[in-house]
Amino acid sequence: MRHRMLSLASVAVVGLAVAGAATLTPSAPVCAQQKPVSYAEDVAPIFRGYCASCHRPGGEGYKASGFDVSSHDSVMAGTKFGRMVIPGQPDASNLVVLIEGRASPKIQMPYKHHPLPSCLRQTIWTWVFQGAKNN
Repeated sequence: MRHRMLSLASVAVVGLAVAGAATLTPSAPVCAQQKPVSYAEDVAPIFRGYCASCHRPGGEGYKASGFDVSSHDSVMAGTKFGRMVIPGQPDASNLVVLIEGRASPKIQMPYKHHPLPSCLRQTIWTWVFQGAKNN
């Protein structure tokens, strides 16, 4: 009899746990697949608006680093110090590290300006995560 009461209690506890877990399930997927980010439509306009004044041939950032954001090929070529974008690896890509300010506050990009809005940083992160394609 005692064993049966213990089994019944166990079933009740498991049932309540399952019912409680169901109420914690988000109504939308937490890590929903984002639409593909286009270099031409989404990323290049960010570079033109926030980065190209310095990071183009003749610009201050170009002189300091050799980084040119005027085309996909030049972005992928990197700087005189190395690669800026590692396709599929945004957290290892110097471009993402710099725009997120994780390297150092002294060299956060855009240099001597307000940080990029988080939605634009997320766009660049997603583009790199999706393979940094020239699309």
